[in-house]
Amino acid sequence: MAVIEGFRVKNFRALKDVTLGKLWNTQYKEPLTPMTVVIGKNGVGKSSLFDAFGFLSDCLKNGVEEACEMRGRGGFNTLISKEQEGTIDFEIYFKQESKSQPITYELSIGVDKNDRAYVKKERLRQRRKGQKDYGRPFSFLILENGRGIVWSGTTNGIDEENQDLENLFNQIDKNKNKEESRDKEKIELEDIRKLGISTLGALKQHPRISFFRKFLEGWYLSYFTPDAARSLPLAGPQKQLNIHGDNLGNVVQFFEREHKDKFNKILARIASKIPGIETITTERTADNRLLVKFTNRGFKEPFYAQQMSDGTLKVFAYLLLLEDPNPASFLCIEEPENGLYHKLLETLAVEFREHAEDRRNPSQIFITTHQPYFVDALKPEEVWILEKDSTGFSTIRRASDDPLIKNMASEELPLGGLWYSDYLDAR
Repeated sequence: MAVIEGFRVKNFRALKDVTLGKLWNTQYKEPLTPMTVVIGKNGVGKSSLFDAFGFLSDCLKNGVEEACEMRGRGGFNTLISKEQEGTIDFEIYFKQESKSQPITYELSIGVDKNDRAYVKKERLRQRRKGQKDYGRPFSFLILENGRGIVWSGTTNGIDEENQDLENLFNQIDKNKNKEESRDKEKIELEDIRKLGISTLGALKQHPRISFFRKFLEGWYLSYFTPDAARSLPLAGPQKQLNIHGDNLGNVVQFFEREHKDKFNKILARIASKIPGIETITTERTADNRLLVKFTNRGFKEPFYAQQMSDGTLKVFAYLLLLEDPNPASFLCIEEPENGLYHKLLETLAVEFREHAEDRRNPSQIFITTHQPYFVDALKPEEVWILEKDSTGFSTIRRASDDPLIKNMASEELPLGGLWYSDYLDAR
């Protein structure tokens, strides 16, 4: 399973320069845990950090210009941090497998003379096999303004930090018949508003790029709204919940069709974890839709999803996500506590962690929250505290980096209580 060990974002709304985990040049840092939770007060940038992942996903699917306009973002000039010029930058440090060498993906987005967003720079790099965890990794994809060089296969690359692309182009032309040039080629993209990994990741000769593209495509961001989940979509199975959850019945239908032998057990398992629910069953309508029915304790007649509370629908959707036999590689969930009974939050946090740490079929999970009851169930290394500094921009730190917090947590004092008592605030 691929896992993100570090993430950096620059000049994205309030996130002028924020890093979580380790990067290729900060090997002394601890990597991100299977479940990462960002806490903070209102207005500190939690939604911006959550949307940074969504923005990257949208860039791959729709191109950078459209991604800047989607979901009410308002375009590049609205997204770039206040009073900042230049580019919006992202860096993802990830591993394909536990024993593989980490790969770094870097993306810089700028605007042209017509104020249209485009991909200014894109790079993938990885240390060679046997190379120590220091020194600069070797790039196997370099793109600047749509032109660049790519190395095929699973090895090789160049330390291009001080290299000029034009010189590299000329070297390839001079050595085009030599053995050392057969693994690299010049490329020029037709559309500089599309990511290079989108095009090159579809080619078999670039397995490392292809893997990262599939990994990024597999991210799932939940903008779940209970009202959307109450809708009655058209009939037809669908593999995964969409971002708003308005295809909940379609996903249940997919589970019934593709995992028939496990379907009732899955529903029974989910029902056992939702307070007040005895059973969850389904009913097929005349037009072949699949309705979800909940039997509450004390009632003979079942309730349909359209009649259930916001909290019940939300928990059902999250647990259904975690029961997926082929889960998304990376799950992002914003404020799961909304609409939930506070005593259910600790249970939900434990469910998320158990799924993230399950070696058989895990997803890495990223969550934002401002609910102390949810934080009570967390470990210091899982918690990141987002705050605003005196300049008005966001800063972030890990709870486990504070010796006082780490010691208090080791004495079994719950983190949520410490946060509520202001022990997690900057000192």
